[in-house]
Amino acid sequence: MSIYLIITIWIFLYRYFSITALIKNEEKSLESLTSREATFSPLSALNKCANSSNSKELLYACELNIIKEASEGISWLAIISSTSPFIGLFGTVVGILESFAKFSTHSKVAFSVIAPAISEALVATAAGIFVAIFAYTFHQILVRKVYELNTYIKAQSQILIAKG
Repeated sequence: MSIYLIITIWIFLYRYFSITALIKNEEKSLESLTSREATFSPLSALNKCANSSNSKELLYACELNIIKEASEGISWLAIISSTSPFIGLFGTVVGILESFAKFSTHSKVAFSVIAPAISEALVATAAGIFVAIFAYTFHQILVRKVYELNTYIKAQSQILIAKG
C-alpha cells in the first residue's frame, strides 16, 4: 500500500503542476487572441499546428494530441483507486486466516486474545481505503484540469478557424 500511495502522490504532483502550467499558457494565449491585438501567442501548445491555412482537421488532430499528452498517467490513479481496497481486503483476509490458524492449537481462546489479532488484520483494509480515497480524489482533480485545458484549446482552435 505504501508503494501505491507514493505512486499516487508522485503522479498527482507531477501531472498537476504540468497541466496547471499548460492551462496558464493557454489562458494567456486565448486572452491575446480575443484582445484588440488578436495575435496568437507563441506559448500556446497549438502554436506548432497553427499556420496560415489553419485547417480544421490539423487543429483538431493537434487538440487531440495535446489532450492525450496532458492526460498521460491519469488512468493509473483510476487503477490504484479501484484496486487498493481489494488489496487491503486481501491483506485483512490473510491476516484473519493466520490468526485463526494460530488459535487452532488452543482449546479455549478468549475474546481478549482474538480482538487484537483481528484489529491488526483490519489495518490492511483501512490502508487500502486510505490510498483509494487519495487516488480517486487526485484522479478527479486532474480530470477536471484536463477538461479545463481542453476548453481553452478548443476555444483557440475555433477562433483560428474562424479567422482562417
